[in-house]
Amino acid sequence: MSGIVFFRTNQPQALRGFYEDRVGMEVWLEQEDCTIYKHGNLLLGFCLREDRDSCGIITFFFDTEEEVDAMYEAFRREAEAEPKLNEKYGIYHFFVRDPEGRLVEFQQFLESPSGGC
Repeated sequence: MSGIVFFRTNQPQALRGFYEDRVGMEVWLEQEDCTIYKHGNLLLGFCLREDRDSCGIITFFFDTEEEVDAMYEAFRREAEAEPKLNEKYGIYHFFVRDPEGRLVEFQQFLESPSGGC
C-alpha cells in the first residue's frame, strides 16, 4: 500500500525552495494547484489554499549519523538545536521549521525498525 500526506499551503514557492532545493526532494507530480514531492518512500503533497496546515511533524530518516549531520550542516542556521541522541526512542535527530512553521525532523534510527542492528 502506498500513500501521500497532503497539506494546505499559501506559500507554495517558499515550500518549493525548502523541500526541493534544500531538503533534496524531487517533484513527483505537478498539478494545477498541488505539488507532490518524493523522498525515498515519502510522498508529501502541498495544495494552494487560503489557509494552511502547520500541525504534526514531517520526519525524514537516514541510514547513518553522517547523513543526519550533513542535513544539520545544511540547516545549521535554522535548526532548533544540534543533533542529539534520544535514548527513549533510539534515534539521533534534530528539528527545523519549514517556511510555514511545520516542524521537520531529520533522524537516524539507531536500530533497524525490524529489531536488528
